[in-house]
Amino acid sequence: MKLLVTGGCGFIGSAFVRLALARGAEVVNLDKLTYAGDPANVADVADDPRYRFVHADVADAKAVAEAVEGVDAIVNLAAESHVDRSILAPGDFIRTDVVGTAVLLDAARRAGTGRFVQVSTDEVYGSIASGAFREGDPISPSSPYSASKAGGDLQVLAWHRTFGLDAVVTRGSNTFGPRQYPEKLIPLFVTNALDAEPLPVYGDGLQVRDWIHVDDHCEGIWTAMERGAPGEVYNVGGGNEEPNLAITRRILALTGRDESLIRHVADRPGHDRRYALDTTRLRALGWAPRRSVDDALPDTVEWYRAHRDWWEPIKSGEYRRYYEQQYGAR
Repeated sequence: MKLLVTGGCGFIGSAFVRLALARGAEVVNLDKLTYAGDPANVADVADDPRYRFVHADVADAKAVAEAVEGVDAIVNLAAESHVDRSILAPGDFIRTDVVGTAVLLDAARRAGTGRFVQVSTDEVYGSIASGAFREGDPISPSSPYSASKAGGDLQVLAWHRTFGLDAVVTRGSNTFGPRQYPEKLIPLFVTNALDAEPLPVYGDGLQVRDWIHVDDHCEGIWTAMERGAPGEVYNVGGGNEEPNLAITRRILALTGRDESLIRHVADRPGHDRRYALDTTRLRALGWAPRRSVDDALPDTVEWYRAHRDWWEPIKSGEYRRYYEQQYGAR
């Protein structure tokens, strides 16, 4: 199998590239290398003869048309993905998550690509007070990020219905693990705690998220790609529901810091209170998450502790300007 993986230098994308190569696939990795895309994330496979990197924007129709030639499937992981940044600059998210998806879909249809996998998020459903979202539930995105991802999902499903494109959509829960850009909660709080810097907790910190390790998430994507029915949506959730404040306290304990580092700051606009996914449909295909938060969070903390050379250069320059803009006034 030959795959085009878009966004393969990002957090989940690079983990999926490694999984695909381990499963014997050839991989073409198309990535724009925005602030969160780092070639270092795939440095360990860069010399593999089955791997090829293409530096291009997913919204560049010419580059995408060339990249899809001869591939058996497309796995679209290219996305602007941080809610806070989407509030500051929604246009960037529309270009990549909406326009970029449309460009990919058109290229896939013209090239006769076998399968299109759209990697999305549980955030398209919005917040749920009790129970768990099923794939057929209405979507109700709350942020420019989740709205842009919902727009991509709807295009994929429309391309399937209108043009018969063999496509599936996966919607993953909050993902964590090594190589995650330190703007998301877990890597931000781990790296801040390691440096004894404050941990900015939004509001009361009782927002509930379903956490999944990146390797389990990638296995779920792979399962949907291989066994999913055309035109279907598959939820990929870890079954690890935790309030943000509980995760924060675990991180402090694992890094040997006390709770004096917690800073409750003004909540962000439109902040969803709780996410939860029903994963029955994907489990019926033989997938199940293997790692709990209890098991995987300590390993994740140790990875960041051992890889300061990866994250310390990131937390300067553009990152520092963004951090001050996002949290300084709070």
